[in-house]
Amino acid sequence: MRLPALLAATAIASIMADAAHAQETQSTDAPVVVTAPGTTADADDAVTVDAAAITRAGNPDLLAAMTREIAGVTLQDAHNNPWQPNLVYRGFSASPLQGLAQGLAVYLDGARFNQPFGDTVQFDLIPEAAIRRVTLLDANPVYGLNALGGAIVIETATGRDTQGLTLSGTGGQYGYAEGSAAAGVSSGPWSAFIAAQESHDGGWRDFSPSTLYNGYADFGYGGAAGGLHVKLIGADSNLTGNGVVPVELYAARRDAVFTHPDNTRSSYWRVSVHPWLRLGAQTRIEATAYEQFLLRRNLNGDAADIEECEDDDEQGLLCLETVGGDDAEEEEQSVLTDAAGNPITEFGGVDAYGVRNYGRERTRSRGILAQIVDTRPFGPADNLLAFGASYDEARTRFDTSTELGVIDETRGVDGLGPTIVQPDGAIAPVGLVTRSSNVGVFALDRLPIAPGLSAEIGVRWNRTRIELIDQIGTALNGRHSFERLNPGIEFDWTLSPLLTVRAGYAETSRAPTAAELSCADENAPCSLTNFFVADPPLNQVVSRHWELGASGHRSTLNWLLSAHHTTNTNDIQYVASDIRGRAYFRNIGRTRRQGVEANLRYEAKGWRIAASYAFIDATFRTPLTLSSPANPTAANDGTIAVESGDRLPGIPRHSGTLSADYATSGWSLGGDLIARSRQRLVGDEGNDVAPLDGYLIANVRAGFALAGGLRLVGEVRNIFDRRYGTFGTFSEVDEVEIIEVPGASDPRAIGPGAPRRWFASLVAVF
Repeated sequence: MRLPALLAATAIASIMADAAHAQETQSTDAPVVVTAPGTTADADDAVTVDAAAITRAGNPDLLAAMTREIAGVTLQDAHNNPWQPNLVYRGFSASPLQGLAQGLAVYLDGARFNQPFGDTVQFDLIPEAAIRRVTLLDANPVYGLNALGGAIVIETATGRDTQGLTLSGTGGQYGYAEGSAAAGVSSGPWSAFIAAQESHDGGWRDFSPSTLYNGYADFGYGGAAGGLHVKLIGADSNLTGNGVVPVELYAARRDAVFTHPDNTRSSYWRVSVHPWLRLGAQTRIEATAYEQFLLRRNLNGDAADIEECEDDDEQGLLCLETVGGDDAEEEEQSVLTDAAGNPITEFGGVDAYGVRNYGRERTRSRGILAQIVDTRPFGPADNLLAFGASYDEARTRFDTSTELGVIDETRGVDGLGPTIVQPDGAIAPVGLVTRSSNVGVFALDRLPIAPGLSAEIGVRWNRTRIELIDQIGTALNGRHSFERLNPGIEFDWTLSPLLTVRAGYAETSRAPTAAELSCADENAPCSLTNFFVADPPLNQVVSRHWELGASGHRSTLNWLLSAHHTTNTNDIQYVASDIRGRAYFRNIGRTRRQGVEANLRYEAKGWRIAASYAFIDATFRTPLTLSSPANPTAANDGTIAVESGDRLPGIPRHSGTLSADYATSGWSLGGDLIARSRQRLVGDEGNDVAPLDGYLIANVRAGFALAGGLRLVGEVRNIFDRRYGTFGTFSEVDEVEIIEVPGASDPRAIGPGAPRRWFASLVAVF
């Protein structure tokens, strides 16, 4: 969707808005579009972010809204791209990055949005201008796979619930530009909504431009007895995220990158249908069926332990070196070979070698969710019963290769031509087809027990089957099957509108993904874009979740307090190998995440104040030995010892958020304070290195009403220009010449937060 398409969509939207004002809308029932299994279980204690919050600073920005509205949500800039963060909630992640364990189930209009190959969540594919509401929920078995830490339910707009025309244009520092158009119209039982969005960010770091296009359309019919909605989504993105930077380089030059390029291009479309039928005054059947396609291409330039062979018999040849201790005799070398099996000779004039990792993922998937929902009086209140089934299937063609490269003076990696194919499989091309299927059968009953007291009972049976088919040889072939029955129950007791207490227990699970199963052998490690054969297979992760809480509301005030305790069995982690830039997946035993959360919202007399706090204690519960050769405290063989009680990396223990806005008919003023405490570095699971410092940043915004529904909105993020990091790990700085910091030796690296940035938006609402 290029700029002409955006302009065309704007014109169509204007015509639709005129039609909406010209026609009288007949009264019909509200449209029914299934949002998730069980009609959003545990919704009574969920945290919601609506369209007003998403656009509060001018242009639509879902991730910024979730960060300022929910303290338990932290965004990690591991990839350092505004559309590619790791979203962490209660110590569980929803991330676009292969290699990060996914612990949150994401639903978009009733269908799973976790991409099948690695259960990843690509936020760049979501049309933000079309989002009506996002709900963050507790762990519940009804939500199926990946709901270890909970579920994110995204609802898009229809012409029935979101009418009129909204146009916005945004400009900002570092070449930021964005335009969006959204319009909804309804006439009698018919409705339509369309949205288009185009975004460009020049990037505040070197070599980091990104461009993103999104489009959305919904066409619906809703009558008293039933209805149907058809939704279309398209996205095309070209995102650059050059990852972490060594701390010494960051201190010398804030906008520097370590190595580049690191680029991801995605083309995506999805079509879905959402029928519903009322079977009587108390019962309806609703469904979501979808088909989608994703083409994702990755290019990653990285440093590599490749140098001239030291053996006298191999003079003039290049060798791949494993990462070992400081003594040369502890490191092993193997001759570098090309696709024909020939040794690769040294290139004249090359001082530093690197690699260019290429990956291509082509996935077509489809699925259906259908459920019967029955609501009828039962004793002191209404009983809600929902039961149904879901089926999802996918086929992925995954190809990778690694080209030998040279690192230039900007630390960019240029290709030298030869494709590296090591006989031992340490670096080798991959041609892999995966087929996966997921079947789920679920039931949810919200049962009244006594006045004010109810029990929400949920159960789900999941079965996952994954087949790996090697397209080059036979080594990658394999079949895997996982199944489990997960129960859950929660008691809610409403004592008054100001106080409801609850207690619950739930079991959830996630099966290893095709990406993890194809990279679970420490003798055949992979990079973030290269996956290899899995032997032995991985076990599925089982999560047991306890929760206590209380909540209350009145006309101007809402509050929510939660205490949670979750233990994972057979947790899966991406573990570094002794080959630079390579790693593998393995089961690591038990982990535990426990903590408390508090949320408070106040709205009255032009004020809107939201305050929240979250404490999370996330620890290993099984002693183990992990490979982390870049860790300066690692043993000579590159391993570190992890003891029960050591903290999980990448998770701040304390998170706090304060957001306040005051608005009149003519102007508005607001801002946020976002605080996160220290966190352990990824690769320091043994907690032996100083953690990454916490941070406190402030944002301010202001809006002014102009003539004719026009509004000018300005925002400054990180107004005090604080230097901070949201993610920490290790880099091998001794193999790459860093001109800005000669002799750099500190292996710590951070994903730096953005500096002070300003944005200005012009928003028109009709």
